[in-house]
Amino acid sequence: MIALAASAETRPLIFGGNVDIFIYERLLPNLLVIFLYIVVGMLLIKIVGKILDRSIRKKLNPQSQMLIKKAISFIGTFVIAILVLDRLEVPLSAMLGTAGIATVAIGIAAQNSLGNIISGIFLLSEHSFQVGDLIQVGTFIGNVTSVDLLSVKIKTFDGLHLRIPNETLIKSEITTITKNKIRRVPLEIGISFYDNIEKARDVLFSVAEAEPLALKDPAPFFMVSGFGSSSINLFFAVWGETANFALLKTALLINIKKAFDAEGIEIPFPHVTLRPAVSLKGMDTTELKKRKLETQQTPTLQEEPRMEPLAGYEEGPVNR
Repeated sequence: MIALAASAETRPLIFGGNVDIFIYERLLPNLLVIFLYIVVGMLLIKIVGKILDRSIRKKLNPQSQMLIKKAISFIGTFVIAILVLDRLEVPLSAMLGTAGIATVAIGIAAQNSLGNIISGIFLLSEHSFQVGDLIQVGTFIGNVTSVDLLSVKIKTFDGLHLRIPNETLIKSEITTITKNKIRRVPLEIGISFYDNIEKARDVLFSVAEAEPLALKDPAPFFMVSGFGSSSINLFFAVWGETANFALLKTALLINIKKAFDAEGIEIPFPHVTLRPAVSLKGMDTTELKKRKLETQQTPTLQEEPRMEPLAGYEEGPVNR
């Protein structure tokens, strides 16, 4: 009896009693109730989420809806966990005290996370972008797939998934490309100095007018931006729907090139003209090869300068 008592006392303790007592006296009799708590609780979380989704769908933007749904799920899961622990007669006061100490330690080590949460609140309050928008952050361009309290997730055109911390976003320049439904397509075009500027302008406007993706209002914009080293620089901009930006720009460039070729307007590019030092006319192939070989093998000798004596003086030793 003494040995049995000793072995029972040396068993590991959990929640104020040993493992066997906890399993047989608390866990097994309450398995059905705990199962009902979990199942009913999860169903209630889903029902409340659907009801709330219908009521706020037209009032809030997608990222706010997503955050509210996550908050409801977190709170509901926390309540279910408290009910289960209470049913198991677990001393919650001791657990809360331990959790408070752990919270302080985690808070000291998680200052960056706190900064991200605060930055996320500022981003939500500004309404700079929402889920589904196309944004540019630095060199990255992509569609926003998720807006959380800690970070924003972006999917690029290359299929990459980026996670950008909110604190980084709040310090960066963010361009929301799809904020407006229409967008201007800027084009910089060069023509040669021999071409007529008015003629080139008329060709550009005719190309824009014939393009079905281009908008008539706002009207296209044209200006001479300056003179380059080998071209007259023109600026031409056409408005179109934001969703058709890439298609419109490609169509305009193709049609402008075709129209310039048809009208004889040159788009200049760098030329290199090589002129030989001697005339090559009348020379046969053998003579050309001979001159090339002499140029490659014969070094150029420079004659050292020679001092000529002044008139009336003769070269010789100087008498002192």
